[in-house]
Amino acid sequence: MSADATNTGSLPSKKVLGLFALAMINVAAVLSIRNFPSMAIYGWSCIGWYIIGAILFLIPISLAGAELATGWPEGGGVYAWVKQAFGEKGGFTALFCEWSNNLVWFPTVLSFIASTLAFALTPALATSPYYMFTVMMIAFWGTTAIAYFGEEASTKFGNVGVILGSIIPAILIILLGVWWLSSGQSLVLPHLTLEAMVPTINFSTLPFFATIILLFAGMEMAGFHALETRDPQKDFPRAMALSALIIVVCTVLATLAIAIVIPADQLNLASGVMQAIQYFFNAAHVPWLVAPMAVLITLGGVVSLAAWLIGPAKGLGIVAEEGNMPPLFDRTNKYGAPVAVLVIQALIGSLIALLYVFLPSVNQAYWILSAMTVELLCIVYILVFASVIKLRYSQPDKPRPFTIPGGKTGVWIVGGLGLFGTTLAFVVGLMPPSFFASNGLAYVLSVLLGTFLLAVPPLVFLKLKKASWKKPAVPGRNV
Repeated sequence: MSADATNTGSLPSKKVLGLFALAMINVAAVLSIRNFPSMAIYGWSCIGWYIIGAILFLIPISLAGAELATGWPEGGGVYAWVKQAFGEKGGFTALFCEWSNNLVWFPTVLSFIASTLAFALTPALATSPYYMFTVMMIAFWGTTAIAYFGEEASTKFGNVGVILGSIIPAILIILLGVWWLSSGQSLVLPHLTLEAMVPTINFSTLPFFATIILLFAGMEMAGFHALETRDPQKDFPRAMALSALIIVVCTVLATLAIAIVIPADQLNLASGVMQAIQYFFNAAHVPWLVAPMAVLITLGGVVSLAAWLIGPAKGLGIVAEEGNMPPLFDRTNKYGAPVAVLVIQALIGSLIALLYVFLPSVNQAYWILSAMTVELLCIVYILVFASVIKLRYSQPDKPRPFTIPGGKTGVWIVGGLGLFGTTLAFVVGLMPPSFFASNGLAYVLSVLLGTFLLAVPPLVFLKLKKASWKKPAVPGRNV
């Protein structure tokens, strides 16, 4: 480790984040243009699906996150919150599940980045494993390098990137949809009716429920940055409200814009966004705009990657700082970045990406790993929702500048909806896909075993914990 990659925890964190920056962290983590095509195939019923996701997850996690973040504005995000309710084991488990699920998710978003960028160059490149892996590694290690320079650099990159790469493309897709309607172009959807908005829920669509619930995962991401926030009690609830509004408006309207243009049976889920944009720009006789849009959407993918890459890594660094992991994980540089955790996750993620690109035969195994990411995220959110309920009883007098309205009844309704949604998502997440139907039991057991193995390391670390792992107290930091 270089000289500047040493512990610098004796310095208090710089307060560089305000309302806008916090909101953009959440928007970067949640607003994903690559999800729009998978929702657009459901036509008008995607509105009903989004409403279900909002009621059973987005609204509950926004309200719960605002109360927890203002009541316990400490470093570590979900770790600090769940720790208050369920102790060290619970907090560490929640954080580790959020971090470990990223390791398998990283190649998915990296492949989206590489394939989208191919539209700006030549789409045929997306079929080249060498091109795909090269771009994936540039994006992955480049984002890690930005995180190396600390919160201020990451925030500036994130603020600009989320506007250029997520919000502007989503707004442009919406405006193109409005233009399509106003110009008298034919629509592939029938007239909107209340019945058309109601989703069909049966055994074939039930597995999709887990996707809907976790479509808004990441609303808690700003909580990892509490130590760098100027006024967390005031800014966190406002940031939650602002980010939720931006995410819902952009997601619903942009999805519908795609749905009215491209028939569901012609929609390519891997490149559906660029496919829709090509439709729009070709009809408007400006096909040359496709390449710039591909670049912007690629940037949006990188910003989403950065939000998930940096947040849980910071939380894990704080866990190590408290002496719950070996000192290696506590290594920070002069910018306060958890360099050891960043490098470790980049190495593991790169290895998984290598297998993902060059060994297609591992696709079924990767599907199991992807299912495990759903289960791990559900564990995180189940613990968060349970925490906001329990803390109303165990710490009723703790000052909370923002509280879920309605007293204990309100917190039970909000926390209960979130618990129901995430628990149901956990259960349906175990349902095997069609190509595993003949060996469904093996699939379920594999997912459960893998989830257990990725969730249990905190208990091992705490069992092996040594007094020498804990570093001296840091002036100005409360964890």
